[in-house]
Amino acid sequence: MACNGLHPRVGIFALITDEQGHILIGRRLSALGKGGHLEQGEDFATCVERETLEETGLRTRAGKVVGLTNDRFPELDKHYVTVFLRCERSDPQKQPQRLEPTKCEGWAWKSWAEIQAMAERQNGVQELFLPVENLVRENPRLLEAIQSE
Repeated sequence: MACNGLHPRVGIFALITDEQGHILIGRRLSALGKGGHLEQGEDFATCVERETLEETGLRTRAGKVVGLTNDRFPELDKHYVTVFLRCERSDPQKQPQRLEPTKCEGWAWKSWAEIQAMAERQNGVQELFLPVENLVRENPRLLEAIQSE
């Protein structure tokens, strides 16, 4: 089968927790969210560490893959497979910085319950990046997997 030139891209997303088990979430200014794209020849760990540093200023150590989502953005004619990796901050005291002000409104630590409520759009508004919504809906017990690593 010939390729028509349109194919899914690979997105990478870091799942970073703090000492209380809260997860770092960015509020995007566009439909596409925190995380980045896997570059040619790059492995998942290198990519997620690079993207996290570029977007937050945090140095991290990538752990294992904890989820995958199949994300379609029909309004943008885009399709992604997003790979979620558990990451630890190299310096647990360092906080994220807003390094891409044209893309990100800011960073916040959210509890799993808050993230689940956001994924369900309980207030009627899409607050999470679509791949995160998909990850939460498809993996309601994900927090246990992240914390057991």
